[in-house]
Amino acid sequence: MSIKSQSLFAPTPTTVRSRPTQLSADAKGERIAYASIKSIFLRSIDHPELSVQYTQHTHATTVAKFSPSGYYVASGDVSGKVRVWDCAGTDQVLKGEFPIISGRINDLSWDGESKRIIAVGEGKEKYGHCVTFDTGNSVGEISGHSSPVNSVAIRPVRPYRAATASDDRSLVFYHGPPFKFNSQLRDHHSNFVQGVAFSPNGDHLVSVGSDRTIVLYDGKTGEFKSKIGSAEDSHKGSVFAVSWSADSKRFTTASADQTVKIWDVEASKATQTWRLGPETGSSVPDQQVGVVWPTRSDGTIISVALSGDLNYFREQEDKPYRVVTGHQKSITSLAVADEKTLFTGSYEGRICSWDTAKGEAGPVEGHSNQISGLEASEGKVLSVGWDDTVKTVNVSDKKSTGAPVTMGGQPKGISSVGKDGIIVVATQTEILVLKNSEVVSSLKVTYTPTTISGSSGSNKIAVGAEDTTVHLYDLGPDNKLTHITVLKSNRAVITSLAYSSTGTLLAAGDSTGKIVLYTADSPSEYSVKTTRWAFHTGRVNDITWNEKDTHVVTAGLDTNIFVYSVENPGKNIKVLGAHKDGVNAVEWVNSGTVVSAGADGAVKTWKVEL
Repeated sequence: MSIKSQSLFAPTPTTVRSRPTQLSADAKGERIAYASIKSIFLRSIDHPELSVQYTQHTHATTVAKFSPSGYYVASGDVSGKVRVWDCAGTDQVLKGEFPIISGRINDLSWDGESKRIIAVGEGKEKYGHCVTFDTGNSVGEISGHSSPVNSVAIRPVRPYRAATASDDRSLVFYHGPPFKFNSQLRDHHSNFVQGVAFSPNGDHLVSVGSDRTIVLYDGKTGEFKSKIGSAEDSHKGSVFAVSWSADSKRFTTASADQTVKIWDVEASKATQTWRLGPETGSSVPDQQVGVVWPTRSDGTIISVALSGDLNYFREQEDKPYRVVTGHQKSITSLAVADEKTLFTGSYEGRICSWDTAKGEAGPVEGHSNQISGLEASEGKVLSVGWDDTVKTVNVSDKKSTGAPVTMGGQPKGISSVGKDGIIVVATQTEILVLKNSEVVSSLKVTYTPTTISGSSGSNKIAVGAEDTTVHLYDLGPDNKLTHITVLKSNRAVITSLAYSSTGTLLAAGDSTGKIVLYTADSPSEYSVKTTRWAFHTGRVNDITWNEKDTHVVTAGLDTNIFVYSVENPGKNIKVLGAHKDGVNAVEWVNSGTVVSAGADGAVKTWKVEL
């Protein structure tokens, strides 16, 4: 028995409204780097389904930048720490971890020699610092600001200069190394300065801000040159990010007015504008909060929307030629529709459909709150959310069908039962039976349900309870539930249940990581087959049986995945640290493939040999 990693489908960048999101591209124009939840992802530009995840930060990550040499990545988090690590190999060896400030790191920048880093943010005693990348020795002070610093840039050629942009509406210019205060530029922005960037040849410096203004400076002296744009072609919302082309003649900006623009420095005007979202009105999720212009022959520009979508543009094309979507929050549920299609639901109510062959995600109508369960049945996927509704989506066209079904309480789980398309949903106070997206019966219960599972080969249903018991029911021909018995061998709150396809085996996982396997001696009598499935050290979040009912795969809060055998209960295979901060859902795609999703927002597939 063995289990090996097969693929990783990354989440999209974490975004915050009214705050820039940092994107970085490597020197070859092959990959982008960004922060998502508590991880850093290095993602192929041409093949977004190919990603590398860095998980060594202990706090929410905020920024990641490739070194000009291409060998290292520097990444920062909300605690004020910067980690420098190897991105050329597969081991991600740590070069150094440096506490820069006592608050959130908003941005960082490498010098042209890949030897020094300036990191800035929301510190208390100071708003940034300059250190060497390997030892963390101080090589400059960031001073002159009275508010948090949003962005930093280092001139890529000698003589080195640096510039920082702040909420105090000013730009500070530094000479170095070691970097020291040279001048403060206060009169050109009337609101927060959100982004700053030097041109690759070092001749120009540009700043953008919430006042919708784009300002051009001399890259060597820091002297004001001009403001870019006119009333006709300027942005109509806050400008959050700026990035230069390789020829230093043009740059691109991203704005809250849902547009990405290319600007010609010499002509001082916009040469191309892309608008995302609806043509009229405003769409908050389509606000553009980050942009990068990689060094590539095809001139690709990549922007990130507030929704997390990555938009790929080419000059002279009117629309993005590719949109990469996914999750920005913890994935809470998962359903496999077929071997090529799966659905995932996340903490904020978003549902995505995935083409597992291509690694591409597409948006599906979701809920207004957390998705607490997904279930695939007869060409449809049903979802339940904390907005107390059940919604149905067709697998073929990924579109909603029928009206949402309103429940009387918060759902705890959803499952199919039998072969007739019957769906059962457990809420805090009752169990609902649905057929064709309509409630056909309900049963009030005196205990508090926590999870539910139905058998696909029989009409049996198991419901877990907060009092550590498992209640078994039979679904009659009239679609009404009859209570059979109560199982009491678990010692903690039941968190996950899984009936085998025949209905003869029932796995019950609890909040301590223990799984009790029951076997049906008769329709109303169950006995414990084994209690040796006890290797999780945290809550069991999900259990799924394979096709032959010989093995189960389990997901735990302890970040681990286990595959247990019915025949040899003491034998298992495992993946430690499968998902940072916990594995929330796991399913068999086929007899040799498992798919998992977790708190890191990522979807991963695993090759299993039994």
